[in-house]
Amino acid sequence: MSEHPLGRKALVAGGLAAILASACCLGPLVLVTLGFSGAWLGNFKVFEPFRPVFLSAAAIALFVAYRRIYRPATACKPGEACAAPQVRSVYKVIFWGVAALIGASTVFPYVLPLFY
Repeated sequence: MSEHPLGRKALVAGGLAAILASACCLGPLVLVTLGFSGAWLGNFKVFEPFRPVFLSAAAIALFVAYRRIYRPATACKPGEACAAPQVRSVYKVIFWGVAALIGASTVFPYVLPLFY
């Protein structure tokens, strides 16, 4: 398991960066949907200038995770977790979930005006 934790860390970093990238736009909408309200929700606009940075970090982390997860199983040693098909399939599902989250946080500000 020497190389595989890097893929796991890249997935976590990509997911965290995607959440931070959508904090300015999607965060207040989720909070209002959950029943939170108040003028303090306008403070999330502070994250808007950092959105491209977070999206770039998410894309780089997703690229690193892709390279680690979709490498051939022959590159793994027989005792490592990346050689097990169950572990590989779980990482692939998590990878595509994080990729969908990054995609949603990328297009959300452009699609949102269509709903108003």
